[in-house]
Amino acid sequence: MPRRTSCREGTPSRIDLRTTDREAAMAFYGGLFGWEFKDRDFKELEFKDSVTPEAPGHTIAVHHGGVVAGIVEAGGASPAWWTYLAVDDIEAAAAKVEAAGGSLLMPPGDGVGEERTALAVDPTGAVVGLCARGEGAEGIVINEAGAYTWSELMTGDRDAALAFHREVFGLTVRVVDLGGSPFTGLVAGEDMVGGVIPLPREGAVARWIVYFAVTDVEETTARAESLGGSVVHGPIETPVGPLAALRDPQGAAFSVWAVNLPAR
Repeated sequence: MPRRTSCREGTPSRIDLRTTDREAAMAFYGGLFGWEFKDRDFKELEFKDSVTPEAPGHTIAVHHGGVVAGIVEAGGASPAWWTYLAVDDIEAAAAKVEAAGGSLLMPPGDGVGEERTALAVDPTGAVVGLCARGEGAEGIVINEAGAYTWSELMTGDRDAALAFHREVFGLTVRVVDLGGSPFTGLVAGEDMVGGVIPLPREGAVARWIVYFAVTDVEETTARAESLGGSVVHGPIETPVGPLAALRDPQGAAFSVWAVNLPAR
């Protein structure tokens, strides 16, 4: 069972679902991926604006014997999946956010277990988490069916987004040929840890897209619809395996991918 316990700066290190209905989200993702759940204390943190939880609560999703995600009830805020990128020094990284053209939604504070977290918005409007993990912190399960496998930043201003993530997280880029089309990968050290793609249409919102590994995209898509979810697009074939973009019943977008790449 692959588990991401230690991360180079800029590597996705955890994912959280912000939702308006934790119980409904648990029913959906439990039915879709076979997740089980346990509650943990969610410490009082200083949120700003629309991310303020009206009734804070934190649930851990468990699969394959380990943590796969967190679920946070966030009042009336728009449901969304958040990607947290690893940092070595969260105070130092958070201090770079505004200078790099972003804004801080949540200052550094104690998260779940041996983690310290913060939330930022990049100059293009995408929310991104910062996560500093202590030695005793649990890692997330990755690259298993029903678990996290990949994140991509969808943005309308590639250059501004890349400059921000280079300054705050130390990420660089590598452009690769993906079936005859260029793909911009985000690189931490020597490893490609994510990607950058353009907004699909005018009016679309910049955000990080979370991908979950599945063995059968068509079957997963049909099951998501039967559980009250919806299909944004797909399933489609790609040079790196079939995928589909979905929404859960509360409206949080995510993608599923039958990965045929080597485990990262």
